[in-house]
Parts: sequence; C-alpha cells; structure tokens
Amino acid sequence: MADNGCCAPNRAESVAAEGAATESVSLSQSPARRSLDADLDVASMVELDGGEFLMGTDEPIGFPSDREGPARRTAVAPFMIEPCAVTNAQFADFVHETGYVTDAESYGWSFVFYQFIAPDLLAGARPPQAPWWVSVEGACWHAPHGPGSTTDDLSDHPVVHVSWADATAYCQWAGTRLPTETEWEYAARGGLEAKRYPWGDELLTGGAWQCNIWQGRFPDLNTEDDGYLCTAPVTAYRPNGYGLHNMVGNTWEWCADWFDVSPSSRVMKGGSYLCHDSYCNRYRVAARTANTPDSTTGNTGFRCVKTHPNKSTQLSS
Repeated sequence: MADNGCCAPNRAESVAAEGAATESVSLSQSPARRSLDADLDVASMVELDGGEFLMGTDEPIGFPSDREGPARRTAVAPFMIEPCAVTNAQFADFVHETGYVTDAESYGWSFVFYQFIAPDLLAGARPPQAPWWVSVEGACWHAPHGPGSTTDDLSDHPVVHVSWADATAYCQWAGTRLPTETEWEYAARGGLEAKRYPWGDELLTGGAWQCNIWQGRFPDLNTEDDGYLCTAPVTAYRPNGYGLHNMVGNTWEWCADWFDVSPSSRVMKGGSYLCHDSYCNRYRVAARTANTPDSTTGNTGFRCVKTHPNKSTQLSS
C-alpha cells in the first residue's frame, strides 16, 4: 500500500488551470441565509452530548505521514450533526435559491474517475500519481461524469464535485457550518472506543458490507459486492450508534480545519467508494487526508453541523 496521494487529486498541483484558487467564499458568492423557520434547520439533526473520547489511533495500518496518531484523549463540546451527507436535491435547492456557481463550474472542469467517462472525454489530463483520475471539462455537481450526465436519478445521493469553499457557502446559507475534525471523528465513532470503523473492528459484519468502498482489483475491476459502483444513497447501510449514515466510504467529507501536514489544504475524513486496501485504507474513522480548498472530485462531499444553542459553552463529562 503506497502513500501516493491518490484519494482526491489536487487541482492546483495536478493540472494547470487558469484563475486563482479560492480559499474562502468571495463577496459575490456569499449567499444569504435561507428564508426558513429556524426550527426546521435543526429538525433532522442529531444532538450529541460531547465530552472526552479517544481520538486517533496507534495502529500501524495507515500512513505515518497523515499523522493519525498518537491516540489521545480529546474533548468536544455538545453539537448537532446531520445524519447524512448533503444530497444532490438539497444542493439543488441551494443553487436554485441563491444562483451560486461552484468552483468546478467556474474553472470549467473537475476530476472524474476514468470508468465513468464517455470515451471521447478520456483524453483529459491525468495526475501522474493517480492516472485513474481525468480532468473532464463540464464535470460539476449536476453533471458528475461530464457533459451528458445528470443527477436526475441521484437526488438522494451525496452531492460531489464540491470544493471546501462550495461546502462553506452551502453551510452559510443553511445556517450551519462544517464540522471540525474532532467533531467529525467523535460523531463517526458512534460511541465506540478505539474501533477501526463506526461499527467495530471487522470490515464485514455477518458477511455483509457496511460501507461503500471498492471491492475487486483497483482500479480495473469493481465487483460491486457492496451493491454500488459509484455513490450510494445517503441512507444506504446501517447507521452507527449515533444514528449517522455513511460516516466512512461513499464520499470524502470536508472538515473545517486546515491540515497540519499541509497547511494550504483542508482536512477530509471518511474515505470514499474508490478506497481499496491495496492502495488506500483511509475508510477508517481515525484516517485523514486533505485537499486544497478549491479542488473538486467525483468522490468528495460534505455534511453539516451546528453548534448546540443551549450547551455550546459546556463540555459534557
């Protein structure tokens, strides 16, 4: 298993693109708060009490350069989190109401996994460290595989091809925010202590897959034993102990934090449908990676959290 930065290619370093990278929402792209009753914003959210938990891992199964360890006791304040990643339908509502234009649309291209691309689009540039990614002109959140593709039958799938800046803009509109890495990992663990996955230490439970990752021989053959070649619906698979779906696999999820290993990048957690143990086992709760705030790929999405309105200054014990 080689640490080749293959999880999500970097827009700035992998392919030369015109225009400056955006690390925050510009004034012209600062959407107004949506006009909904405040109670509706938190109706679907799961309240988490917070407190101390064991973050990170001492297991030598990841990438040392990612700095997953050491395992350490960490405190987190109470907060609320969406049980699922933001869907295509939800993001479409945001765009319809605000007219927001994503980074992928502004740049004119995004990274798509080669098996999903029409033959005439395969000539796009490929990152040398991850040639299964292709820069496809016209690929974006509503055309995830490039021109001619749609999300018409994917309304309940996670939105992809969204940058950290795009995710932040959505959260601003929704009256939420991105989770910190600490909040994300606390939520992903679902109340379990020092386990690899949200459900325990074994990847399969009773012979059944618990998340959407690659099976077979990467990157040529996906046997789809888990039922999916690309993204799965956001409620696919059983939720963890906190009632949260797909905290690992399916899509990477942006976090609020800068990445300490690469200060120009933002943290991503959870792994995606392209993760395979032969090259990337980052579908563990302690695993972490990052990308630049303007980078977009077909396997990166996000979910929202909200500071608890009544408990934000207290840490539960």
